[in-house]
Amino acid sequence: MAKEPKLAVIPLGGLGEIGKNMTAVRFGDHIVLIDCGLMFPEEEMLGIDIVIPDISYLIENRQQVRAILLTHGHEDHIGALPYVLRQINVPVYGSKLALGLVHGKLKEHHMVDQVQLNTVKPRDTVQIGPFKAEFIRVSHSIPDAMAVAIHTPVGTLLHTGDFKIDQTPVDGEVTDFHRFAQLGEKGVLVMMSDSTNVERPGYTMSERVVGNTFDETFRHAKERIVIATFASNVHRLQQAILVAHKYDRRVAVVGRSMVNVMATAGELGYLNIPEGSLIELDEAARLPKNKVVLLTTGSQGEPMSALTRIAMSDHRQVDIVPGDTVIISATPIPGNEKLVARIIDQLFKLGAKVIYEGASGIHVSGHPSQEELKLMLNLVRPKFFIPVHGEYRMLKRHADLAREVGIPAENIFVAENGQVLEFTRRYGRLAGRVTAGRVLVDGLGVGDVGNIVLRDRKQLSQDGILIVVVTMDKQTNQVLSGPDIVSRGFVYVRESEPLMEEAKAKVKGALEKCTLRGVSEWAAIKSQVRDDLGKFLYERTRRRPMILPIIMEV
Repeated sequence: MAKEPKLAVIPLGGLGEIGKNMTAVRFGDHIVLIDCGLMFPEEEMLGIDIVIPDISYLIENRQQVRAILLTHGHEDHIGALPYVLRQINVPVYGSKLALGLVHGKLKEHHMVDQVQLNTVKPRDTVQIGPFKAEFIRVSHSIPDAMAVAIHTPVGTLLHTGDFKIDQTPVDGEVTDFHRFAQLGEKGVLVMMSDSTNVERPGYTMSERVVGNTFDETFRHAKERIVIATFASNVHRLQQAILVAHKYDRRVAVVGRSMVNVMATAGELGYLNIPEGSLIELDEAARLPKNKVVLLTTGSQGEPMSALTRIAMSDHRQVDIVPGDTVIISATPIPGNEKLVARIIDQLFKLGAKVIYEGASGIHVSGHPSQEELKLMLNLVRPKFFIPVHGEYRMLKRHADLAREVGIPAENIFVAENGQVLEFTRRYGRLAGRVTAGRVLVDGLGVGDVGNIVLRDRKQLSQDGILIVVVTMDKQTNQVLSGPDIVSRGFVYVRESEPLMEEAKAKVKGALEKCTLRGVSEWAAIKSQVRDDLGKFLYERTRRRPMILPIIMEV
């Protein structure tokens, strides 16, 4: 009897976390990837720039990887592409805007000519080996967001991507409910759906609500207006530009990522910019303040962002003055609340009127709330369901919603990154695990910073470092000079001279101990110095600095 064909779904990112979304879909010897995103570092990831998925499994099976399908152009869906394509160069399929943003990334990494980018539109289908990939329009906070239906010999897998049910989208492009219903009628084997907003009851408000709030704010603002939002929220930028034009204000853009997105979206026709509306920052400084709107990055309080530097009076060209209105048009991502609160406080201190998320209608999410998630489940009626894009509690809550609308509990899989979910026409099951996790990118280094380096950085940030320098005779092990002690981030040496002198005495004692025992290995001597000095410093200061003994040989 012939073996029953199996479809494997392998999440490599985006489960149990917000960001670095990536899913591998495998049938036989063929793999396609849905999305290839990054995640921004958590607070304890000191010095880390971005976090990308561990693609060890894909590298092991690189001959089987056929393509990467993009749902939309947000960083958490496209940000890891330059790093992944460097190791697995396969064709990339996505909307015109998503690929425009990808093109900019590849240009930065000097990879533009090496990668095949294929533009697709909603309702387009692409044959990739045994897979027929179909792209379906959805509403989101960036234009041209799409769900992906992958038709396979076993059945159809539907990945919603990030979506919301917006009946009045800014660009007029409504979610393709009809196609979702058709797929549901034909039968969908597996559905993967966005869980980001599953904890919110009801419906997510339309993006047009923000436009109305902008209008009201602009009508009452007497001086300059500063709007901080996500650079990639093109619909939000569009509404700000049109409302500014209505009230005869000129718009200047602050922040490199926003300048890049505006340029890409403008060139590709996703932004309608009335003639003369957009001006340079220098020109904005010469205009009366009540004729100016600044669009800026930094809605998450990122330390190096434009809004943070403006709030800290550290920006070369922009200063907040009393009477300015600052609109923070975004919700803090979990973990960023303190950073955002600090910026808001600082802006108030400078005399600005600050309108932030607490005020109704200044920000709406691009993700579906509970009733929209139920609607999608009822339209598609999948046989098996996998909640994705969310922390574990969100996935669990989404699974509960699926049960509420009638999907059997045994057909719902709350999975983890790296788990292999195997499906046939009759059953679905967990079928093992592959390598998955986080790869940390620090500067030009990809994956060379791990847990041990992060632990060291954490220790350095908490208690500092002491460097002990001793010159010794290699033959006799006699101390020729030193010990000298250099402190960084531990104590201010000039005010702690007695402590430093005692520390030197402890080091001398440790060296004498080694000489008496006949210890001649440098490693053993260093270890003795580290132990004795560490114990002494903890007793005296209750701190544990990193101790770095250096022995100079003569």
